[in-house]
Amino acid sequence: MTLTTVGRAGGAGLIALTMGEPAGIGGEIALKAWAKRDHEIPPFFVIDDPGRLEKIASTLNLDTPVRAIGSPTEAAAVFASALPVLETPLPVDVVPGHPDPANADTVKGAIETAVRLVTSGQALALVTNPIHKGTLYAGGFRFPGHTEYLAALAEIDTAPVMMLASPDLRVVPVTVHVSLADALAQLNTGSITHAGLVTAAALGQDFGITRPRLAVAGLNPHAGENDAMGSEETQIIAPAIEALKEAGIDAFGPVPPDALFTPGMRKTYDAAICMYHDQALIPIKAIAFDDAVNVTLGLPFVRTSPDHGTAFDIAGQGKADESSLIAALKMAAAMVHNRAAAQAA
Repeated sequence: MTLTTVGRAGGAGLIALTMGEPAGIGGEIALKAWAKRDHEIPPFFVIDDPGRLEKIASTLNLDTPVRAIGSPTEAAAVFASALPVLETPLPVDVVPGHPDPANADTVKGAIETAVRLVTSGQALALVTNPIHKGTLYAGGFRFPGHTEYLAALAEIDTAPVMMLASPDLRVVPVTVHVSLADALAQLNTGSITHAGLVTAAALGQDFGITRPRLAVAGLNPHAGENDAMGSEETQIIAPAIEALKEAGIDAFGPVPPDALFTPGMRKTYDAAICMYHDQALIPIKAIAFDDAVNVTLGLPFVRTSPDHGTAFDIAGQGKADESSLIAALKMAAAMVHNRAAAQAA
């Protein structure tokens, strides 16, 4: 898919990239991603502090010129020669690896600006750099994470679904950023069914898969082994699979979790519905750490993110790998293209 094709499919604008936590590696990977713009990376602009990015580029000797823009309409003309930055000044100087709650409102504001731009058609899609939730909480943030905040900003009635996607595997955790004990308490037939319905719809709309196949993981060892190791499979998970089948979705399981991610099994499904966070994220990070992408399903706009955190331990050292951000940008562009094609059809 060429960049021209992406533009025609998605309308006017470039992809909007948020600053994320400024004390993390978001600025560095944004600068490095722009430097690889000739590698079929879709054009993007960053909602950030231009002075901060210029300082990072200078300190790390990165050959990435930065140019402030006043609106997204200026970004396309700038992208070929410099990284376009929608000016969003930070109130406090940034020290790599040391987040400051005084910057939390600006970090949050960058997300709000990005949502406004993508919902108004001034940006094709939203890609978010990693945030540090602890720092945002200290600054008054009251959402568990990006996914829930984006849902609130989008004013949608149904809960969005988190997917981690790579060329070799797609996984969806039914319960996400809660303790394992809370995940077990929250797991129910309705939440599993909801995750499967949203995932199947997104695979068709955003990934161009005409008949998605969903593998549903068990919760217990050996998928409960006929209730000998737990009854959640028969009481909670199997009824959800039946509900998905009744909705016309090709779903099967419960599959023993220790077999679900073997090379042969991965060929039998398009996405795996997992019961809790680590059941989904451990295998995909083991298989595709550098090119896995966090995708929010069920939003009225396309949103992706690198599948890693702020990496405070290496921030400001020039060690950050931009591969996951580049994968997130490319996947966002592909999803925009697929969504437009599905709507046209």
